[in-house]
Amino acid sequence: MMELCHITAGYGGPPVLRDVSLAFEPGKVTVLAGPNGCGKSTLLRVAARLMAPERGEVRIEGQDVSRLSAKQFARLAALLPQSRPLPGITAGSLVLHGRFPYLGYPRRYSREDREAARQAMERTGVAGLEGVPMAHLSGGQRQKVYLAMALAQDTPVLLLDEPTTFLDIAHQLELAETTRTLAEEGKAVVMVLHDLNLALSCAHRVAVLEEGQLRRVGAPEEIYASGVLEKVFQVRAHSVETAKGERQYLFSRL
Repeated sequence: MMELCHITAGYGGPPVLRDVSLAFEPGKVTVLAGPNGCGKSTLLRVAARLMAPERGEVRIEGQDVSRLSAKQFARLAALLPQSRPLPGITAGSLVLHGRFPYLGYPRRYSREDREAARQAMERTGVAGLEGVPMAHLSGGQRQKVYLAMALAQDTPVLLLDEPTTFLDIAHQLELAETTRTLAEEGKAVVMVLHDLNLALSCAHRVAVLEEGQLRRVGAPEEIYASGVLEKVFQVRAHSVETAKGERQYLFSRL
């Protein structure tokens, strides 16, 4: 389990996050929701050790992550960041980068590394693109290749910042199903999502942030019933049941 304990963090000015405490539990998908600029991506950056908090600490299995080596941490948590450079390599080579934490010296990929990369590409629907340069892929294909790299890292904690970017609706739903499956396998999956209906549909827990503070955490039904989404987003929320008995959420402007 990953725990963020009383995190205050920012970029030199007023704090972007203020005294946020939140746990990411194995076996559950946690979605971070909130208006633009509320601190969701900053929270993931702190969790991924890309920036140090001004106050507080991040723990994995009770260990302060600041005390871990880069390789030790990379075996515990993988990050799919919101924005990334476009490397001049093939898709297969990029996915293999997810195996770096497990390489010794000299850095040579083992049969296990290549098999982990192959399985990750199959899981994200990009098998067959191993030899294609990243520059030749569509935005959606690139997004799925980066996700495959994170999966190949094979960590107990998976941090995904807006993973549905560039994906059409069918592949967004497919990704949501994949994250639920990963959670069923025992991983703690954390996602930043802007689509509230998708967030409420796929999450086990939703954490709502506003102005750098945690407003509420709970199951999707609890979050919907609490009215916190209407307050934070200034929208009107409606819940309907589909013909298949599934719960869907609709939002309209006040």
